Amino acid sequence: MSEKINKEITRCQSCGMPMSAEFGNFGTEADGASNFEFCSICYQSGHFVNPNQTLAEMIASSVDNMTCELGMPVDQATQLANDFIPTLKRWR
Repeated sequence: MSEKINKEITRCQSCGMPMSAEFGNFGTEADGASNFEFCSICYQSGHFVNPNQTLAEMIASSVDNMTCELGMPVDQATQLANDFIPTLKRWR
């Protein structure tokens, strides 16, 4: 069975990570204000942390995170990342 992404959750438009005030993981603008499109791992002080990162690199990073941190099987993580990451604002 394929895992689906819950689109009701606010997600980083670069990596797809769930974001919320509770998690405290919204990115920040240069003036310190919260950015509600990108997470704090991807976006800090008004800039992408890794501005030259490619879509392929983001997908590989996402697969690594889902397999190592979440214990997801590699084939499932690869399919999910390849289906979802390219739909995010940063990669369109």
